[in-house]
Amino acid sequence: MPEGDTVWRTANALHEALAGHVLTRCDIRVPRYAVIDLSGQEIDEVVSRGKHLLIRVGDHSIHTHLKMEGAWHIYAPDSAWRRPGHQARIVLATEHRVAVGFSLGITEVIARDAEASAIGPLGPDLLGPDWDTSTAVRNLLEAGEQPIGLALVDQRNLAGLGNLYRSEVCFLRGVHPFTPTSEVIDLPAMVILAHRMIHADKNSPHRHRPWVYGRAGRGCRRCGTVIEGRELGLQLIYFCTHCQRSPARAS
Repeated sequence: MPEGDTVWRTANALHEALAGHVLTRCDIRVPRYAVIDLSGQEIDEVVSRGKHLLIRVGDHSIHTHLKMEGAWHIYAPDSAWRRPGHQARIVLATEHRVAVGFSLGITEVIARDAEASAIGPLGPDLLGPDWDTSTAVRNLLEAGEQPIGLALVDQRNLAGLGNLYRSEVCFLRGVHPFTPTSEVIDLPAMVILAHRMIHADKNSPHRHRPWVYGRAGRGCRRCGTVIEGRELGLQLIYFCTHCQRSPARAS
């Protein structure tokens, strides 16, 4: 699943391509919204909220979420698409650009004043203007016995982290991902690190070389111990059993 920085870059690219221009085509290939046509209206802005995208057009917002397979592409008019047409969930065109959302996990049109209810009770956005470290820490403290590896990707605590960042943050702080959140010694330092890492990567699609993410069965870059991958929240989380001491409940 794409991380929050990927969604942030996608929103910025869509905003640059579409904002301030009038829609000449609005083709929503989701049965519930297929009859909605926002053509003739100007696109005000495109923003990200955690892993959610909001394209604001007049009184409406087009709300999308990439989930696992989704992507937005931007094309010049009449250019060939890089993915098959049957994967397109929405096509938005202006005079000079065509934006196509492929295999989107969520595609819906909502009233702009209903955005908050549509995207759910998200925690502070790591890449948003509402970011607040103390609120994120307080939310994590309320996670109690939930493993820190799950609490970090619970978007109600803080919005924007995915599997890559949770693996890397836990490793760099020396915290086993199955440790109950209530037992993590320095949650503020972990949150500050997560914020610093995602900000460092937000302007580049080429992230840092991972310490543990995706490296199961290979040697730890610090100590040489074989990296493990274990399912946590329907995804594999990666960790070093030497650098990240295993709590009794996870051993």
